[in-house]
Parts: sequence; structure tokens; C-alpha cells
Amino acid sequence: MLRVPRSGARRPLVCGWELSSFSSLGVYGLNLALSLANHPDYALLTAQPIRHEAVVLDPLGQRALLPMTAASQALWNVMGAAPDREIALDAPVLLALGQEFSAAPVVHGRWPEGDPTIGMVFLERAGLSPVARQRAARLALIVAASSWNESVLRADGLTAVTTVLQGIDTSLFHPAPRAGRFPGRFVVFSGGDLDFRTGQDLVLAAFRIFRQRHPQALLLAAWPSSRAGFASTFDGTALAPMAIRPDGVPDVVAWAVANGIPPDAVITLEATPDIAMPHVLREVDVAVFPNRCEGGTNPVAMGCLACGIPTILSDNTGHRDLLVHDIAVRLHRQSAVRRAGVDTLDWGESDVEEIVEQLEAAWRDRSAAAAVGARAAAFMPQMDWRIQVGRLLRAIEPLLQ
Repeated sequence: MLRVPRSGARRPLVCGWELSSFSSLGVYGLNLALSLANHPDYALLTAQPIRHEAVVLDPLGQRALLPMTAASQALWNVMGAAPDREIALDAPVLLALGQEFSAAPVVHGRWPEGDPTIGMVFLERAGLSPVARQRAARLALIVAASSWNESVLRADGLTAVTTVLQGIDTSLFHPAPRAGRFPGRFVVFSGGDLDFRTGQDLVLAAFRIFRQRHPQALLLAAWPSSRAGFASTFDGTALAPMAIRPDGVPDVVAWAVANGIPPDAVITLEATPDIAMPHVLREVDVAVFPNRCEGGTNPVAMGCLACGIPTILSDNTGHRDLLVHDIAVRLHRQSAVRRAGVDTLDWGESDVEEIVEQLEAAWRDRSAAAAVGARAAAFMPQMDWRIQVGRLLRAIEPLLQ
């Protein structure tokens, strides 16, 4: 067992995934680090070397991470020098686990075991394979990213499970004046990785109808994808095929045009650091997320809610942890999702006409839509990262005595 470097009396807690400002999981790790930067009892270290180009913060945030970076460097040296096939650390390790309870290797093709090892689980399928159950048995505790995930795990016979939802940085994401980037336009925002699961085909189908009725409508699409592989998941949907650029990256504007939306009605965003997203969201009139499945609570949608944007959510899986608080517009009509070769149990297919109806409602009654957004903005400070990290610590502390 490898000894984790310690500094002072604070107990080390190892984050087993990469910190980043450009992905939901990376932002989770980053806010975990910032929330624990001055914690009296715990000091976070990261098992993944920090790529400085992946972390975009203000100068004070960068300064707050310096002690963690220095301490983590010693940990990376220890792990990199370990000849063992598996790495066992004498400190608690948090591992981010996806489908099949798999984790990305952090060093030399391996990921560490901790004392104890705690799994932070984000599942998008309802069934667990024997391999996943075997991996789950190695965990002292499984922290589910949504109530739906916890119910899936318990239905499979796992009992050492609790739920702690992701948070939002309300010092960044909160209502504030617009810069007025799109005068005279009605801006519809959609965000999330470009994938069949996140339902961008449904957004395009609904927006095409809505824009025909309201020519000033503008779709602001934050659908990052560096590979055509995710885009190919839309094959077989009702839309024209995804357009792919010569470099292999999906061409969202060309895809929209092929499906009857004028090029001046769509703006696409590349991967955007979390610290910049509030400036984008404050230019938005309504946000729509007809996601077929969310393992967690959809951090992009949470940012919209915290900024007071009227937000339309599909009534399925992880979204229900947000909808229970009556802070978003619910897409009630959810039919079964049929997808060859994919376990879509509990997923939901939102009805395109209902999406259009809710966009029309936001267009017609701006005051009612604003009231929904204000209700969301008033609630979301209860999900600030500092509060959610506190809930995480309370959940795992019985294992750390």
C-alpha cells in the first residue's frame, strides 16, 4: 500500500478523475477542490495530473488550488514510481464511475484503490452486468448522481448506496443583466454533448416548427463534439443525416440547414469553460432539454435554472430530481425509447409537439415564463457546490473514522 503525502493535520481525500473547466465531471472535481481548499479537516489531492490548459479560473481561484497542486505532485510521483499492477493508497479515494462501473485509468493504465474506495456513479443504463456487479462489490460506498441511479442500483441488489446530487456555482450562475448580444431575437438555448441520449434531434425538429412561426427565433446550440462517433448515434432518427466536416467533426449548422432551418437561425458554441457560460446563458429567453436520459441532474440545465432562465425539462431519469421542486417546465408526454442494441429502460422520448407548445407558451406569456425562471433562481442556491460538497462529506464520513 502506497502512502499518500500528508500536509499538516488535515486528512487527505483523493479525487480519482481529471479536473477540468470543460466537462461536467471535470467541473465536479474542480468545485470539489475549491470547496475543500480551506476545509479544516480534509485536503483534496488529485490522482490525475492537472493539465493547466484544461482549468480556466479567475486568479484567486487559481491561487486557491496551488497547495493542492503541490501536494498532488508528490502523489503523482509516488504513483508513477509504483511497480505494482494495481495501486493501493492509504487514503480515501473517490472514483468517478460510468456504465459497467468503469473508470478511466489515471496512471500507467491503472486506477487506484483507496482506504476506502468510494464510487461516484453516473449510470445511463438501467441494467447491471455481472462484471459491473463484481466491480461494485469492491466499493465501500456508492454515491449515486441521481435518485434514479440509486433506484437502479438498489433494484440490482446493491445496498451500500446513497444519493448526492451535483452542485452549481451560484457565485457565477445567477440572474444578472444581459449584454444584449442578439437584439430583436428570441433566443432558444440547448446544451449538452451531441448524442442521441441528449436529444438534439428533438430540439431541431421542434425548433424548425417554432422558427417557421417566429422568424426572429434563434437557436443557440452548445453541443460540443470532437468526434463523429457520437453524432452517428442519430442515424435512424426522423432527421436528415448528420453532416460531418472533413476533419471528422460534426457540422451542426449544416445539419440544421439540411433539416429545414436557415443558417442565420442557428449559432453553435465550441467547448466553453464553465466560468464563461453564465455570460452566454444571460442572453437566452428559454432553454430546452428533451434529454432521453440523464444519469445525474444535468449540470448544463442547472446553470440555466440558476441564471433564472425559463427551462423546459423532459420528465425522466435524473431530471426528476430537479422537477420535483417545481422550478422548471415539465415535458409530461414521455413514451418508451426504442433503440436497437441499447438498453433504454426508463428512458423517455419527449413529444415534439409538446416541446413546440412549451416554446410557444414562453413566447406568448413572457411574464409567466419569467416567473418560472425567478422561482428557479431563488431555489438553486440550495444546490450551491459548497452545500453539495458538505452533503458528500456527511455521506462518506462514517467510512473515514
